[in-house]
Amino acid sequence: MRLLAALRRLPSPVTARRLAAETEISERQLYRDIATLRAGGVLIDGAAGYGYTLTEDPALPPQSFSRLETEALMLAVGSLEELGDERLAKAGRDAMARIIATLPDRQARQSMHAIMRSWRMPAERPQIAVDVDLLRQACWDEMSVTITYRDRQERVTQREILPLGLSYSPTTLMLVGWCLLREDYRSFEVARMERLDLGTVSFRPRRAEMLRRYKTLRMAEWEAQKAAEREAAGRAAT
Repeated sequence: MRLLAALRRLPSPVTARRLAAETEISERQLYRDIATLRAGGVLIDGAAGYGYTLTEDPALPPQSFSRLETEALMLAVGSLEELGDERLAKAGRDAMARIIATLPDRQARQSMHAIMRSWRMPAERPQIAVDVDLLRQACWDEMSVTITYRDRQERVTQREILPLGLSYSPTTLMLVGWCLLREDYRSFEVARMERLDLGTVSFRPRRAEMLRRYKTLRMAEWEAQKAAEREAAGRAAT
């Protein structure tokens, strides 16, 4: 079951080394376990040196979660209500309902009586004038978007951006992207976009790598800032 859970959870195809590490067994044992699952009718595509992908089969037993795992899922879905994105919140509720429908009766009943709730003081969120669904789709499809943007100094510019990801905070929605005008990473408040249109530049399959590079750069900046603060605090103490 741990192997099946890992195959369901990890991005496919999953290498034998990664699966062995996730399930805490040797690669030799992993190959034996995969052969056993296949012999039992589980559809696992792939081979050694390439990676493995689980093809879900309705004949497999339903997924099972611990009570804490179910509570974690309910908590995560409930927190979507605080983001001001009703389409996203509804998608979470619908997905959770489908998950609960596949659980054994006892676990399904437990999910109806979750003890954990996510609650924050309601924050005033700025109204968004553009189509967030279009922005999400552009990220998924790895297509550029053109925007008319009003910054905090009320300056209005038109830009073409490679959208990399959306970031929700308690007060606003941010777009992380590569700005073709500035030829650099930029973050944009979606509520400050006055117009949004789909562009013509495809950057597939570079989105994931570009986003990883952005995270690495931001983490390095954060670590440098913290180091400078610690150094300044040390000088002040002496």
